Amino acid sequence: MSVRSTLLRRVVATAALSMALGSTPAFSADRELLNASYDIARELFAELNPQFIAQWQKEHNESVEIKQTHAGSSTQARAILQGLRADVVTFNQVTDVDVLAQKGQLIPADWQSRLPNYSSPYYSTMAFLVRKGNPKNIHGWADLAGDDVALVFPNPKTSGNGRYTYLAAWAASNHDNGDDEAATRDYMKKMLGNVEVFDTGGRGATTTFAERGIGDVLITFESEANNIRNQYGPDDYEVVVPPVDIMAEFPVTWVDKNVERNGTEDLAKGYLEYLYSPEAQRTLAQYYYRVNDDEISDEFAERFPQTTLLRIEDAFGSWENVMQTHFASGGELDQLQRR
Repeated sequence: MSVRSTLLRRVVATAALSMALGSTPAFSADRELLNASYDIARELFAELNPQFIAQWQKEHNESVEIKQTHAGSSTQARAILQGLRADVVTFNQVTDVDVLAQKGQLIPADWQSRLPNYSSPYYSTMAFLVRKGNPKNIHGWADLAGDDVALVFPNPKTSGNGRYTYLAAWAASNHDNGDDEAATRDYMKKMLGNVEVFDTGGRGATTTFAERGIGDVLITFESEANNIRNQYGPDDYEVVVPPVDIMAEFPVTWVDKNVERNGTEDLAKGYLEYLYSPEAQRTLAQYYYRVNDDEISDEFAERFPQTTLLRIEDAFGSWENVMQTHFASGGELDQLQRR
């Protein structure tokens, strides 16, 4: 590669990171915090961050700026391993946090024990966003394998959102057919064969479906589906939560090696602990995330349809088994797409 090409790539990469982190503020904060998050969380943290900043200023008499970077959670994890000095991560899959411990030794292996609910301050499940009138009559996972149904969801190889979609479809099929894995594989082959576009992340899938008009069904987190419907027109879309679904946890942690270097350990811990506060839990519920605070959950109960939520550990044994069996090179996903 020529020197000119190398320099051009560096300029492009620097510009992309600058866009992700936002423009330089007019004021100089006492300290900064960088939150690396999944790609459909922009609006959520745009709401949460000012709330936390105001509280921290009041309690500590210190001004804080929160910077954000958004991408598929696996992409974010790789960026941190390659040197992105994020103070905290707010991801949508446990394995993308585990890799920071296993490959980078940036956090301890027992990171899930450091905050309540296995370090998951909120959770969600998968939902179907369909066009007005639900013309393809989509109500459950089995309907996605129909002969004339075009699907849009992120690539499970690059997106936690996409992995949850794949796993929810597999687990629901297995649940409904009495653990007949041959039948489940047949279903998964048909369902995956109906995918019109595999975007790299959840926000790209949203753009494909809502702005480019591709596909009959967008499969994404329940929170994203409802926020898309509200943004693009409540009269143009409907949200369907299937009767059997997967529990999608949203794990968070501070990145120990980075906060030590950045001098932000107390700030990073305070930021993540804030996500468990009643104020933050209410904001999360307003954005259609399911929360563990019982009072807040009851307050917003009408927003969340009843569904049987299957845990990854119960349906598949462990995340480690999931990654090795389904998403490793040559695993179930690759085999199903080759058939």
